[in-house]
Amino acid sequence: MYKVVLVDDEPIIVEGLSRSVEWEKWNCKVVATAHDGLEGRRIIEEVNPDIVFMDICMPEMNGLAMIAAINSQFPDLEVSVLTGFRDFEYAREAIRLGVTRFLLKPSNMDEIEEAISVMCENLKRKGITGEQGEEPEEKQERASSSFIVKNALAYIEENYTQKLTLGEVAEKTYVSQWHLSKLLNRHTGQSFSDLLNHVRVEHAKELLKDPSLRIGDIAEQVGFLDLAHFSRVFKKQEGVSANEYRNKVLAR
Repeated sequence: MYKVVLVDDEPIIVEGLSRSVEWEKWNCKVVATAHDGLEGRRIIEEVNPDIVFMDICMPEMNGLAMIAAINSQFPDLEVSVLTGFRDFEYAREAIRLGVTRFLLKPSNMDEIEEAISVMCENLKRKGITGEQGEEPEEKQERASSSFIVKNALAYIEENYTQKLTLGEVAEKTYVSQWHLSKLLNRHTGQSFSDLLNHVRVEHAKELLKDPSLRIGDIAEQVGFLDLAHFSRVFKKQEGVSANEYRNKVLAR
């Protein structure tokens, strides 16, 4: 049977979908429910469902980022959105990122059953029948992967001065550390640490134009824990030491 997960912060919606829909008619079974985005992501990673119904306007949750994360990690997963958020551009972006149906609350049973029917047909076309032991096919690049990388790079740029970790950025983009690392390498050709160091050095180069700032203070301002590490990274990236770079820039 197809495994179904329901994610909504309104218990009445989750209960209603669980009990009102004749899931067996489509060879489906509700295997888990969640009431916020983080719990939903954790459950999806645990049970690896075939179908998800989810709201995208829940506390502490970026709906589009969540959708992108789900579709990037689980490219064969069918997702339908059930929400009270009425915005055409948002709906269009959600569909571009892989959502099958964007349903507005309150949705009637016909709309919900139509979405289930379409999702089940899509699964069958992919060769997924709901039987145990199936392995989903690998997919070509998806818009969702690019969306995740864009958000990750933006988060690095905004927080490079902090003690930033791959795990923190992965949490903000709703994917696992392993998956984010894979996506960053695929899209940029660089590891997370290389990307973070590059951003820090680029900002350090701007600060080095100010002769009143000490190099040790600059290293600390851009997020390096010690001067020695900053010096190694800077020379590796620029081919010269930070002091040599400063002298060359100021001499112009």
